[in-house]
Amino acid sequence: MNFTKTTEQSSKHDNLEKMSVADLLSNINKEDKTVPLAVEKALHQIELLVSKVVEKMKLGGRLFYIGAGTSGRLGIVDASECPPTFGVRFDLVNGIIAGGDKAIRRAVENAEDNTTKAWSDLLEHNINENDVVIGIAASGTTPYVIAGLERCNENNITTGCITCNEGSPLALTAQYPVVVVVGPEFVTGSSRMKAGTAQKLVLNMISTATMIQLGKVKGNKMVDMQLSNDKLVDRGVKMIMGEIPVSYEKASELLKQHGSVRKAVESFLSK
Repeated sequence: MNFTKTTEQSSKHDNLEKMSVADLLSNINKEDKTVPLAVEKALHQIELLVSKVVEKMKLGGRLFYIGAGTSGRLGIVDASECPPTFGVRFDLVNGIIAGGDKAIRRAVENAEDNTTKAWSDLLEHNINENDVVIGIAASGTTPYVIAGLERCNENNITTGCITCNEGSPLALTAQYPVVVVVGPEFVTGSSRMKAGTAQKLVLNMISTATMIQLGKVKGNKMVDMQLSNDKLVDRGVKMIMGEIPVSYEKASELLKQHGSVRKAVESFLSK
């Protein structure tokens, strides 16, 4: 396919090794500032994808991210943060990386080039027509991801993608593509930088907007968060105090009794 990978074009900056630390940081920061503006141009695409994810989840579906390398790791990070943040079950949002869990820390040779493994990885989760699969690849050319979405399309499973190259094979494969054109990286071809930042911003939007639409946030509070440490317990107690007229001690008692901010407040108000 004939298209230009803008993520792999030569950096706007040269002779990096001759720059001072201050100049390096300043120039990286200048490039990073362009990323939210690039994401802004893709907001309508993100809206279409989120709306579909919400629709499918209301039918009992799940969300899957598939990717290789940095892209795969970013999907895993976003998926793993949904249960503690929003109190959802651990298999509602899933991150799958080419090469399996060992690839989270170390690159697995040729894993991203495998054109059959993504589908078999998804089948291990009993993927079905209520689910949504989002392929993440800055280049838009990762065989593992493209082949996975192709098999999903063949099996009537909704597909989306996050990529940083217009007209890429991945963008043309996904039913709901999100294309964030960030341009050349500070270090030529290092798509863990601006492209990675763009992917993380879009993932934040997808999971957060979806969970809000599903009622997992009240006002602006994470009322269903898991109380997994003292900091979060304290935050939960203070959330309760902000919703109902009780002391810290009473709020703490209610939280311990009911296990979540939402249940504690609803129980108090129902009396």
